[in-house]
Amino acid sequence: MRRFASVILFLSCTLLLVACGGSDSEGGGAAVTLYSPETPDMTREIAEAFEEETGTPVNVHYAGTNVLVNQMIAEMDNPEADVWYGGGGILPFESAIERGFIQAYTPELAENWDVYQDGIKMRHEDFKWVGMEVFVLGLIYNTDLVDESELPQTWDELLDEKWAGEIQMPNPAASGTATLLVLSQLMDKGEESGWAYFDALVENVSSFPDSGGAPAQAAAAGEASIGIGFDFMAYQMKDRGESVDFHIPANTPVLVNPAAMIENGPNSEGAEQLIDFMLSPKGQQIKADWFHIPIDPSIEGKSPLTLDSLKDKAMDLDIDWVVENYDRIRNEWRERYQ
Repeated sequence: MRRFASVILFLSCTLLLVACGGSDSEGGGAAVTLYSPETPDMTREIAEAFEEETGTPVNVHYAGTNVLVNQMIAEMDNPEADVWYGGGGILPFESAIERGFIQAYTPELAENWDVYQDGIKMRHEDFKWVGMEVFVLGLIYNTDLVDESELPQTWDELLDEKWAGEIQMPNPAASGTATLLVLSQLMDKGEESGWAYFDALVENVSSFPDSGGAPAQAAAAGEASIGIGFDFMAYQMKDRGESVDFHIPANTPVLVNPAAMIENGPNSEGAEQLIDFMLSPKGQQIKADWFHIPIDPSIEGKSPLTLDSLKDKAMDLDIDWVVENYDRIRNEWRERYQ
């Protein structure tokens, strides 16, 4: 019996050490927990490169932007995340700041950045978030189904009856990508005309998947002629040989995609190191190799787009209006269309 009890005690201690040991690595510190809706394979590559350089592992938790925001709000008394990276651009970050779960951090590589560059907001005024790359919202189209000459030149042209049943867009209740589209059109048109626009657009949309990348996949598969999404989605697929390309309508959101530290996260030192790494040439190159537009102009990207080439296409975004209305607009979308 004594021998049996000793074995049980040994196993119990071993299991306890394994449970705790998941947060440490050989030669590194406690693991960093990253919440991100971005391409899982890309974030995994970032995590692996960071661990190789620092010895610190990264636990990546993937979900849609709005799902992650709700999770971080629910965890505020006992945060589990250290870093939040990505969310369809800056709007969900700006809206989340007043929630109180974002902590300011000034990376050395960004400390001399202006808040705005060529009309594009690059960082939060108090460094509550910092841009990691540049995103452009536009149309991912199937090149076998749509000729380039037929493409809508404006967002309004998506209302043409020839696109009935041919469009997919993400669900704004779950996706930061779609929330950006809704907010930008309401800002541009005013709420009354903006909602009238979406009343008409939803009649042409065949599906509203929760994932921001699903409409791009539907276009690649021929399930839709056009998917609403970001530039890198199309270029990643095109590089894999899919029959897709990217088209930028006039007056469209061009904005940085940020990262932020979580207030009272379990590993603040590791969080700072991870944000620093994502801004470093090595971290920027990983993003550039995944067709993200690097925020560092010295990094050569695979995307045909550059920050400089996009500055004249960027829509003017009223950030204060977003902060005041972000949740209300998402809730109104649910009431109207779900």
